[in-house]
Parts: sequence; C-alpha cells; structure tokens
Amino acid sequence: MGLGGCILLIGAGAILTFATDWQTESVNLDLVGLIMMAVGIIGVATFTSIARRRRAVVPPVAPTVVEEPRHSGYER
Repeated sequence: MGLGGCILLIGAGAILTFATDWQTESVNLDLVGLIMMAVGIIGVATFTSIARRRRAVVPPVAPTVVEEPRHSGYER
C-alpha cells in the first residue's frame, strides 16, 4: 500500500467517525473509522521510514590508483 492508499484510509476513517450519524446494531462505525485512521497513520509512518532509507546518500569512494613501474626505453 502506497502513501496515497494510507491517506485515503485516514480520510475515509475520519468521515466514518466524524461526519456520519448512521446507527447500526451490529457494527460500531465510530470504532471502524478510528481503526481505519490508525492503520493509515501506521502506514504513512512505515512508508516514510522506508522511503528515507532508500534515499540515503552514500558518499562516493575515491578511486584507487595503481601506478605501474616505468620502464626506460632500452634494456641492458
């Protein structure tokens, strides 16, 4: 689930909790909304921590230079 899905869960949970006045005998919609908001917040926190790790900048390693011995133009 991406960041958009988590935000959608938070929004839908907030609507169920605060903007509706439906009453059902078998399901408490306020509790369902709170659970949806909690799952969305946990998802956002998880997504941002994973995204932060992926964007970690690793400093470049200096290349290793190997110098070979020079030979003179003639052999003895």
